[in-house]
Amino acid sequence: MSSIKSTFPVLTILFFQICISQNLEDPMVYRTDFQKIVAKSTVSVTSYEKDGHNYVYVGGDGPVDVFELNEEGKLRPISNHELYKQKGPARGMVADNINGTDFLFIGNKWGNVIETHKILENGSLERVALIEDTKEMHLGVAITLQVIHMKNASYLFVGGLEDTPGLTCLKIEDDGKLTHVQSMKDSEEIHTDGVIGMFVHKIKGKTYLYAGGFQDNGVSSYRVYDNGTFKHVNSISDNTTDRYLTGAYPVTGVALGDNHYVIVGHRHHKYYKRGGNFIKRPNFVYHGDGVSVFKVNNKGGLVPHFVLKDDENTKLRGQTRIEVVSSDGNEAILAVGTRDDTSIQLCKLDEAGTLSPLNYLEVGYPIYYGLRSHRIGDTDFLVSGASRWNMFTAFAYKIAPKIDRENKVIKHIVHLKYKEDATQAQVDEAVQAFVDLKDKIPAIAKFEWGLNDSTEGHDKGLTHTFVITFNDEHAREQYLFHEAHLGLVNKYAPLFADAVVVDYWTD
Repeated sequence: MSSIKSTFPVLTILFFQICISQNLEDPMVYRTDFQKIVAKSTVSVTSYEKDGHNYVYVGGDGPVDVFELNEEGKLRPISNHELYKQKGPARGMVADNINGTDFLFIGNKWGNVIETHKILENGSLERVALIEDTKEMHLGVAITLQVIHMKNASYLFVGGLEDTPGLTCLKIEDDGKLTHVQSMKDSEEIHTDGVIGMFVHKIKGKTYLYAGGFQDNGVSSYRVYDNGTFKHVNSISDNTTDRYLTGAYPVTGVALGDNHYVIVGHRHHKYYKRGGNFIKRPNFVYHGDGVSVFKVNNKGGLVPHFVLKDDENTKLRGQTRIEVVSSDGNEAILAVGTRDDTSIQLCKLDEAGTLSPLNYLEVGYPIYYGLRSHRIGDTDFLVSGASRWNMFTAFAYKIAPKIDRENKVIKHIVHLKYKEDATQAQVDEAVQAFVDLKDKIPAIAKFEWGLNDSTEGHDKGLTHTFVITFNDEHAREQYLFHEAHLGLVNKYAPLFADAVVVDYWTD
C-alpha cells in the first residue's frame, strides 16, 4: 500500500535501473516521481528551462504549483501562487522568453482573464499584467495559449471553449502586457468553437497556425502575418468513415524530412452526456476513436493523410493531449495521453507520415490537459497531472528503452505496524478492507497476507504482511492510483504506526 499523501513513512526500493540512451524503436514510459499539489484538481501542466534549471507549472482548481524537475525525474516543490480573484482553474499555460524576460501566460477560466506572470530566478511567479475577456475578443473562457514569435514582435494566440468562442491574437509587450490585435469569431466555415489544441509550423519563411474545434468537430489552418493578423486557409471536418475529429482536442505537429505534419486527437462526444448543455451538436454518430495525421500542402493547408485507429493493441479512447517526445528529423516519438483509457500511449511517426503504436503505460488515472514533454540533457521526460478530484497530484515519467522482463511478475510486499491505541476491531476492519481490494481492482493477479511469526527479533515491530502480485507495470500503476486503493489509504492510514513497502521481480 502506497500513499499519495505522506501520512506515514514509506520505504520504496527501486528494482531496476533505466538506461538513459534513447532507442526510437522500443521506448517505454517509467514513472519516476509523484507529488501532491495545492489545487483541488490537476488540469494543466507546462514546463520551462531557465538558467540551467527545469521548472514545471501545474494548474488546477485553485493556485498554480511550481516544481523543479531534476535529471533523475524527481519533482521538488518550490512555491504556489493564487490566480486572479482566487479563481481558476488554470486551463491554458505557456511559458516563453519575450525580449530577454521569461513569462508564464495563464488562461484563468473562472477569472475570465489571461494572466501574465514573470518567472523569477528560482522559478516562482510574480503576476505583472492581465487582460479581461470581452465580447469582441471571443476568448470564450480561454483554454489554449500559443506564443508565436514573428520578425519584430511576439504574439499570444488564444482559443476558447464556451460562451463567446473564437480565435484571438494578442501582442505581447516587453513588460508582459497584452494588447488586442485581431479576433476571428466562430462560424460554419471555420472551426474555432472550442479551441483546445494549437500548433505552429514555420515553412519557407511563412507562419501557419493549426487549431482544433471541439464543438465544431474539425481542425483549421491559418496564415499568420508579421503584424499578428491572420487569415483562414482551410478547414477539415469530421465524417463517419475515415476521419476522427468529433470532439477535436489535442493538436501538435512535427517536420520530418521535407514533410510537415499536423497530428490531431479527439475526445469523442460519446464520452459526454448526450443532449446535455455542454455538447452543442448532440446528434453525432460514434464510429470509433483514432489519431489523425494531416500533411501540410504548399499553401499551408491541411490534407488528410493517415489515421491510427483505436483497437485492442492501443490505448486511444478519449485523447486529450499529444506531445512530441523526440525527433531525429526522420521519425518522431509521440506520447498520447488519454482520459478514458487512463493511459499514455507511445507512437512512432515516420517520414512518410505513418503513425504506429509502440508501447503504453496504464497510469491509473484520467489525463485532462495535463501532459507535457520535457528534455533534460539526452533524457526525455513526461510530466502529467491526474484529472480526478481526489488525487491532487503531479507525476513525472522517464522515457527509456523497454526492459525485457522475461515473463516475470512483480511482488508488491507491504509490512504494517498498527498504533498501540488502535482497537482490535479497527485493525480487523482495516485488514479486511485491504483484503477486499482483490475484488475491486482487476489489476491484482494474486493476493495473500499473514501475521508476523518470526522468532529472530528483526521485524522492527511490524506485524502484518500483505503480498500482492502484478503481471506487469501497467497493473501496478493501476493499483497504486486506483480509487479503491487511495480510499483505503486515506481512511486507514491514521491507524498505521509504521510501514515498509518493497517491490521486486520474480518468476
